[in-house]
Amino acid sequence: MHERQGLMELADRLRVVIDGVLPFEEEDDGALTVHHGHTFASVRVVTIADGLEMVSLTQILAWDLQLDNEIRDKVLALAHDTVLGTVSLAEQVAGGGSADVTLRYNFPAAGLTDEALRTLVMMVLSTGADVRQALVGDAGA
Repeated sequence: MHERQGLMELADRLRVVIDGVLPFEEEDDGALTVHHGHTFASVRVVTIADGLEMVSLTQILAWDLQLDNEIRDKVLALAHDTVLGTVSLAEQVAGGGSADVTLRYNFPAAGLTDEALRTLVMMVLSTGADVRQALVGDAGA
């Protein structure tokens, strides 16, 4: 019961700190889909162990990119230079040489004030938007 209560409290806090700052939709499973800088992200709370709740953020930076060595090299360089999150290239098997680029970041939120939680989420989302801009520009996929 305590684990479920902690999960709900953090999910409620996350919703409150994002509300009014970013547009979002709440999904049936409690995840928030947020939009920032021509990207969108799933932000959710997950329990790793009793008393350890994490915020899990997966941001879609670009999709259906025409895959070539230039894109691979750009993503590799951007992944190397990105501190807040892991930038990944996912090749689509059935996509005929296309790929998606994501940023993932997980962090424990216990002890963070609402302002610190909001700031960290915004920093990660802004990092993703910057990676997208460097990769494809605002008009890209």
